[in-house]
Amino acid sequence: MAHSRLFILLEGDDDERFFNRLMKPQLLQRYDSVELWKYAQETKKKVNSFLQSIKAMQAEYIYLTDVNGVPCATARKQKTQSKYPNLDEHGIMVAIKEIESWYLAGMDVGSSKQLGIPHFRDTDNLTKENFNAIIPKKFTSRVDFMQELLKYFKFEIAKRKNKSLAYFLQKKS
Repeated sequence: MAHSRLFILLEGDDDERFFNRLMKPQLLQRYDSVELWKYAQETKKKVNSFLQSIKAMQAEYIYLTDVNGVPCATARKQKTQSKYPNLDEHGIMVAIKEIESWYLAGMDVGSSKQLGIPHFRDTDNLTKENFNAIIPKKFTSRVDFMQELLKYFKFEIAKRKNKSLAYFLQKKS
């Protein structure tokens, strides 16, 4: 049964691409409406106002952030809340280490081989730099590579290979 509206506040284009292709269809099984909103280019004031509006609508939200060099998810949540006072701790989800690790989490051995990339048993410690270093030369751009990964993505594999993604899926799907 659907529970009204869900807003997903994302950092940038890579997050939006991942959520549009993979997560939104999953979440639409539970919500009437799922809307993506990128916060990185917005002012603190605008983000706080938007959060206030969401609460006024009695809608739900997820604020997705990378761990970004902070020691743990709890520290990232506290740092984010200090920036955005209208943000509820329960609405924050942390991608560890970064969204790129989620893209690679869904690859099985065969998909990795087909794409010409290393196979990772777990992606919890992968960074943007690790991700960029494995992009095969045959891809014309990073975005092209990411879109190809999404075509091969398998949720069951991803849940085993990335703890923060498994946590997200368990909490919201």
